[in-house]
Amino acid sequence: MVKTEQIQIKRHLTVQDLSKRIKHLEKDTTVLKRLYFIKHRYNDKSVEVASDFVGVSKNTGYIWQERWNEEGYDGIIPKFAGGRPSKLTASQKEKLKKILEDGGNWTTKDVQLLISKEFGVEYSAKQIRIILGGFGMNYAKPYSFDYRKPKDAEYILKKDCQK
Repeated sequence: MVKTEQIQIKRHLTVQDLSKRIKHLEKDTTVLKRLYFIKHRYNDKSVEVASDFVGVSKNTGYIWQERWNEEGYDGIIPKFAGGRPSKLTASQKEKLKKILEDGGNWTTKDVQLLISKEFGVEYSAKQIRIILGGFGMNYAKPYSFDYRKPKDAEYILKKDCQK
């Protein structure tokens, strides 16, 4: 038997806002770790010892020190580039989305072939699913229809169940 929760949690923020704040604070803890490294260097610890204290490799310590020496505080703030740029341009993605919305049911393989033929770009099946997720599209297993099923099958079933 499952016990129900006595005290519900109040949702002061949306899940998206909560995720944004978590992401922001994770970035701040990254900066904090780097500042601890710099503080150890100020206290005449070697790069190797300071790196050990904060749990990074010696090479990472040298990179942080170099950035600190060149740019100061701004140099140790992480600069996330956002990953590899998409092979499809924004206009190509819009065109793809329009094609998919106008069509019927698509399999991942069908979309993969469409992108290859239409735009000359090769993607893995996993990346196709990521792109479709970005469009707000989802996928489901298709199920077959029995051609022998009468058009009013639900009505017949309901009628038979009432007997």
